[in-house]
Order: sequence, then C-alpha cells, then structure tokens
Amino acid sequence: MSTPDTGLPPPPPWLSVLIPVYNVEPYLAACVKSVVEQSAGDAAGVELLLLDDRSTDGSAQLMQELAGRWPGRLRLLQHDANAGLSAARNTLIEHARGDYLWFLDSDDKLLPGAIDGLRRIVQRHAVDVVLCDFRVWRKKERIKHVLRGERHRATFDGRSGGPQPGGDALAADLLMTGQLHAWSKISRRALWTGDLRFPVGRYFEDMATMPLLARRAQHFYYAPRAWVAYRQREGSILASTDLRKASHQSAALAEFAAECAAQPASGPLRFALAHQSARNLAGALRSLQRLGGEVPLAERQAAADRFRAEFDRQSPLPVPALRWQYLRRGWWLRALRLGRWYAWRPR
Repeated sequence: MSTPDTGLPPPPPWLSVLIPVYNVEPYLAACVKSVVEQSAGDAAGVELLLLDDRSTDGSAQLMQELAGRWPGRLRLLQHDANAGLSAARNTLIEHARGDYLWFLDSDDKLLPGAIDGLRRIVQRHAVDVVLCDFRVWRKKERIKHVLRGERHRATFDGRSGGPQPGGDALAADLLMTGQLHAWSKISRRALWTGDLRFPVGRYFEDMATMPLLARRAQHFYYAPRAWVAYRQREGSILASTDLRKASHQSAALAEFAAECAAQPASGPLRFALAHQSARNLAGALRSLQRLGGEVPLAERQAAADRFRAEFDRQSPLPVPALRWQYLRRGWWLRALRLGRWYAWRPR
C-alpha cells in the first residue's frame, strides 16, 4: 500500500555522516560502502554527505560514480578551491540536516553494527554526545599489532554506558585520555551553533574543537565498542613533522583555555587541561628536536621559547604546581619528564 502524499516535506534524517574528500581515490569506495550498506534499510533516516576539497587525483570523479552506484543515497558537494580538512568539515556541518553528526575520514570506514548500535542508544537515551572505540586498520596486520590491542582501541577511560553528565566532567575525561579525534564522537547538530567550528588552516583541529564541544554537551553515552576502522597509511597528515605542525600542536588548546578562564572550570578540568597542555608542550618540543639541522638553530630556539610561553598561557597550573599534582598521584616519571622538557633548549 502506498503512503499518501500529504504535501509536507519529509522529516529530516536522524543521522548525517559527513565525509571530507581530498586525494583518497584508493580508499573512498570502501569508506562509502561501509556506510551505505549499514543504512540500506534506513535510507531516509541516514544521509551521507561527501565534499570534494578540490582533489587532484580521481576522487571527484569517483564520487560521481559512487552516487550512480547508489542512486539517491549520496549528497555531493565541492569547494571552489582547496581549503583543508577543517574548512571541509565546516561546510559539511552547514549542509547537514540530521539530528546527529558523525565525522568520518574518507580513508577510514564504519565497522559492522556501528549505525544500528548508535541508533539504539540515541533512541533510548537521546544524549548530546555518543563516544565509541575504534580498531586500527593496517594493510598487513602482524601478531605484534594484535598483541598490543589494535583490534580494539579504547577512546575513553571513564565509565561506560549512560546517560552521564557532560560539560566540565566530559571535557576533563577526554583531555585526560588524550583521545580527542572527532570521528569517535557523534554529536547533536544543535551543539554546533554559533561560532563552534573547526579552526581553518590548522593541524590538531580535533584537539582544538572537541573539548569545546564536550563542554556544551549536557549528557553523553560511552559505547565501548569499536565502530570505526582507523586506517594506518603513509602520507597521512600527521605521518611526518615540521615546524608548522609543531607550532599548531603547541597552541591547539589556546581557545579552550581562554574559555575556561572566562567561564571558570572545575578543579578536575583545570588539572586535565594542564595535563594535556604539558603533553602538547612535550610533543611540540620533541618534534623540534627531531627536526634538528633542518631548521636553523636560532629559529628552533625561538620556537622552543614560544612553545613554553604558550604552555604558560594555556595551562591553569604552572609547572611546579603541575609537577606537584603528578607526584601526589604517584606519577613520578611524568613529573620528571615535564621538568626535563620545560628546561630543554635546542643546540
């Protein structure tokens, strides 16, 4: 029996899967297939948006071919000029119609049961954010990869299930784990109002954005199941280092730190922000150390001074206070490392 035409527009989808595309021709079909096949019985409820950020390989043409393979299932967008991952995601947010947004990188894929698992959670709990785990996806998996747990990587160190309180508690827990990637956090589109967007032209864009999102969420649910296959491949954005990437890592939490200063944060969030700021300082200085003679000494010394100054601005706790907090928790090695990196100078 056919459904009568009421003349009203169809209801919006409950989920938008957002895929930025740039020079990923060998991987894109597997990514799209993983979404389309899981949502075959809910075509009206799950929309799939792809945006070509002016690829220079065959990715744009492949997008058209995939749209022909699955008629009516893909919405295709394109930038006028290459603008980077953050800008692509921001454009996708503007065009999404779903109640929930799931950012999926175009070289990754959803694992079986991911969409059904998410659907059950949001239908029952209607939380603002759902966290999931992931699996490392390698071209050739070895025993050592299995032994170190790459078939199931946890993204959260807190209690599973929900609903659980969001806001400062969620932001603190995410910063403590350091697992800040956007693709393991499905969020209500309503949270992305105002100026909450990914920072254009910067690396470590997830780290800059996810804590801000978490603080807006009233509640969340943690599903400790691997829903995303995260591909390890050469040529990925952070597979190599340079001074620009190190600088962006050092400053990644600047906006969040400014918000926490303007809207006072809880004690656990202050410690978590200081802890992640220390990890960023160590990571940026470690990259500077690896660059060595590739960058003139005077430039490396200036960068190291800038990284320390950025830590001092972003961390709610100065180095002595943070080291004392580490020692109180029995984290002796972290206290030693923080002191060593803060004192490190390029030579």
